[in-house]
Amino acid sequence: MSALYILVALLLLPVTVLLVQVVAALPAHRARPMPAGRRAALAVLVPAHNEARGIARTLRCIASQLAAGDRILVVADNCSDDTAAVAASAGVTVIERRDCGRRGKPYALDFGIRHLERDPPDAVVIVDADCTLEAGALERLARLCLETGRPVQALYLMRGPRARLAELAWRVKNQVRALGSRRLGWPCLLTGSGMAFPWSIIRGARLASGELAEDLKLTIDLVRAGACPVFCPEARVTSEFASGEGLRAQRTRWEHGHLALLLNEVPGLLLQALARREPKLAALAFDLCVPPLALLSLGALALCAALPLSPLAGLPAALLGAAVLLAWARYARDIPLASLAFAPRYALEKIPLYARFVIRRQVEWLRTRRDGE
Repeated sequence: MSALYILVALLLLPVTVLLVQVVAALPAHRARPMPAGRRAALAVLVPAHNEARGIARTLRCIASQLAAGDRILVVADNCSDDTAAVAASAGVTVIERRDCGRRGKPYALDFGIRHLERDPPDAVVIVDADCTLEAGALERLARLCLETGRPVQALYLMRGPRARLAELAWRVKNQVRALGSRRLGWPCLLTGSGMAFPWSIIRGARLASGELAEDLKLTIDLVRAGACPVFCPEARVTSEFASGEGLRAQRTRWEHGHLALLLNEVPGLLLQALARREPKLAALAFDLCVPPLALLSLGALALCAALPLSPLAGLPAALLGAAVLLAWARYARDIPLASLAFAPRYALEKIPLYARFVIRRQVEWLRTRRDGE
């Protein structure tokens, strides 16, 4: 019985962190004015693996926001389709990478940065090949990056009419929690696309890590080095969830990568925070200790089932429910409230995903297959 109460305490930590972030995000957001001063000359780095079907739209969107002195660099990474030709026809610089033994976005990013060393820009913005930038996003990222001298993360949202609960979970993570962390003075977690870096920082970053959650690993490395990323919700980047097997592959990569970093990095971050008396490292550790909402829900349901007569066992579930409802009411009213009724089933359907993390964890970075491929 005592072991169950220890589990209650362990579950209360991430649930409490989540609730604190959500509450901090509730006050109305006031958009920051566009930073004044000199505009950084950008290189927009687009890693792409077999993205021939959609990369032209992304490149047109990026090109419409470029200023004099800016450029686009596409890394066609181990492609077996016409990605390189399609990108080249859009008038951008394309480099091809062939290394089947070292596959995935982290290696493509490193390859692109090494190419840019020949003629370094002021800043680098990373945009995935399936994303759309909202108007003014590049301008904001460039100016804020130069003004702060720190990495900047845009608000990166995923949409999917057939994945409303996944969309809500993504919004809670990338918008609500990120805004809450900013108000608490915590570092912002990088989210993979819409990331801007001063050249002086990105040129020395360890990008070719092979991590599934390469954005989170990069966040950890940057915060340890004293370059805490800044959240810029005024700059927006959007993409679409895959469906079917593609969506399952996306979830497996993201969640296995997050959980692996949680286990491998959070204890060390807490020890470093104590040794260096550095609150930012502790804040990052607390933020990373919040697992995906589905896993939190499964833990809360399991505790309620194991201790049905204990009020303490229901506390994590109550706090988690309050956090999700508050986040929905403030930031996600376009998602039908009735969708939340399917949350328990959504969580239960992900049990095989978490079981595979224990039994046969994904360790290789695999691109998500799109519909029709």
